[in-house]
Amino acid sequence: MARFIKDKTAAYGLAPGEAVFIGTKKVDVPSLHIIRYNAESLEELHPEDTHGLQKDQGKDLISWINIYGVHDTGIIQSLAEDYRLHPLVVEDIVNTGQRPKMESYDDQLFFVLKMMHYNEKENRIYSEQLSIVLGKHYVLTFQERPGDVFQPLRNRLRKKIGRIRHEGADYLAYSLLDAVVDNYILLVERVGEKIEDLEEALLDNPGKNTLTEINNYKREMNYLRKSIRPAKEFILQLSRLETELFQGSTRPFLKDLLDIATQALESVDTYRIMLTDHLDIYNSSISNRLNEIMKVLTIFSAIFIPLTFIAGVYGTNFVHMPELQWTFAYPLFWAVLLIVALLMIRFFKRKKWL
Repeated sequence: MARFIKDKTAAYGLAPGEAVFIGTKKVDVPSLHIIRYNAESLEELHPEDTHGLQKDQGKDLISWINIYGVHDTGIIQSLAEDYRLHPLVVEDIVNTGQRPKMESYDDQLFFVLKMMHYNEKENRIYSEQLSIVLGKHYVLTFQERPGDVFQPLRNRLRKKIGRIRHEGADYLAYSLLDAVVDNYILLVERVGEKIEDLEEALLDNPGKNTLTEINNYKREMNYLRKSIRPAKEFILQLSRLETELFQGSTRPFLKDLLDIATQALESVDTYRIMLTDHLDIYNSSISNRLNEIMKVLTIFSAIFIPLTFIAGVYGTNFVHMPELQWTFAYPLFWAVLLIVALLMIRFFKRKKWL
């Protein structure tokens, strides 16, 4: 299946808001991880189901409820009922082919973006959809599988590092977005280093493998851009959004987040242009090499044209050819050929064709 679009056959013809899983099942059994905290305390839970999660939440606590695995629509629907999620939000959560975006509802904000990682062995970028629901005292996150970029954030919560334990759910949502966008920068840097190293191979000895690498990096950069560009758009939209869910103390951080997203997108565009230049260099190198080969072959052909003419003349079957009867005719014939060849080589060097 193509990475740039998901097969939506299962949702064809259904009414808007219908929860149908679209994508690839990446875990067998969904799991939950809950962190509840305030400035003084923190607890982590791993409940088996979503029953009663909202009832157990205290008003003075911030809850981060993370679900791994979105293929089980029953669990998603149960959580949606407890937290009064809009049907369109539920539909977007289970549709893993969503474009990164932000949507505002009465007392909630909904974010969709791509969380990515780079496979060194395959030289390929993989992504999963991350859905975030921000409420007044809670943040819901939906991931396709365990493994993410949030471990440093969890450590900051556990060790009470920074201001996150003293802020509200809006700062937690910002921190989640910040971790994903920061990872975009790291991905662009890692792929960018390989693109810059590719320039040396282009200048030294470009070959078929070099062309394959250029095309591969172009594909990966296009894939990155497809996710980063709309993420930057909704972060810009979020920084301008008038909502009570984001406090005034958090808004400056959203502007910084926008700067990081802009930097990531500009870096992607820079490397895409660089890859286009690499492709031009490759084509020029191949063309120059072909020209050199044709030059050598042409010179050899030009040298052998008069030699072939002389050999053709004395290879005819005329009877009256006095040179054929001379004792030194054969050595003389070779001497003439060598002299002609040397004169032509000297002529080509004077013209700087050799």
